[in-house]
Amino acid sequence: MRRGELYRVNQPPGEPKRYRTFAIVSRQATIDSRFSTAICVPVFSEGYGAPTQVRIGIEEGMKHESWIWCDGMTSVRKSELTQYVGSLSRAKLTELDRALAIALDLNR
Repeated sequence: MRRGELYRVNQPPGEPKRYRTFAIVSRQATIDSRFSTAICVPVFSEGYGAPTQVRIGIEEGMKHESWIWCDGMTSVRKSELTQYVGSLSRAKLTELDRALAIALDLNR
């Protein structure tokens, strides 16, 4: 399991859908630790180009164009991150880092 990988999670808490894809955004040291959860952001099939959203698609393992929504950070149990979808390229990870910094208001 690596930062920037995408996983489909079955019936995530608070979700009306049967499954949701999430991108892992925790730092690698936390992912590799015994800590039971990882910080993730959800992927939606629609986006509107907000600076806190990153467009992804077939190149990243998705079936169609989708959007990572950095404003929706949540902890997901690592044991639920079992259905690997794909991973982000170095360029997409850079976009993700920018979107996360905006979502957390770190650009001061």
